[in-house]
Amino acid sequence: MQTELDRWFIHEILVHEEALMRFLHRHWPHRDELHDLRQELYTRIYEAGAKSRPTQPRAFLFASARHLMTDRLRRGKVVSIEPMGDFEPSLVLVDEVSPERWCGGRQALRRLADAFDRLPDRCREVVWLRRVEELSQKDVASRLGISEKTVEKHIAKGMRLLADALYTGEAPARAQSGAADAAARRQAD
Repeated sequence: MQTELDRWFIHEILVHEEALMRFLHRHWPHRDELHDLRQELYTRIYEAGAKSRPTQPRAFLFASARHLMTDRLRRGKVVSIEPMGDFEPSLVLVDEVSPERWCGGRQALRRLADAFDRLPDRCREVVWLRRVEELSQKDVASRLGISEKTVEKHIAKGMRLLADALYTGEAPARAQSGAADAAARRQAD
């Protein structure tokens, strides 16, 4: 005995089977899968029709066919990752920290800390708040009572000095106060 859904499916969907098969034949490269594709499509359409009948069944059928082919193509591109067997423990690379690497890391960290300590006071404070405490540029500016543009300049200067110190291996010279700096320039002249 046919239900209303069965009658709808026969009169609105199955009548387009010949056009659907031509469409699938034109667009799907694997001819041996055409019947499975059609069957899966019919299942999807029937289940969707049980929930709500589309107002344009033919358009719904062909749009669903395009979506199904797209889904299948996507699934075909997924590479499954399955173990191929046990690996010999000796073949597994273990990233152990050698004493040389550990010591080199400690030395680089020491150089960075020294370079950071030698930054000008305000520059060091801005870099700390922005990069270590991860405050926004606006928050740093409001906390220190300076403009955001000044924060930008301090960050740029601090990062440049730190990069130079790490690249050359020399910490930046400790900044002098404005008066001491002017006196040092006069002596050099």
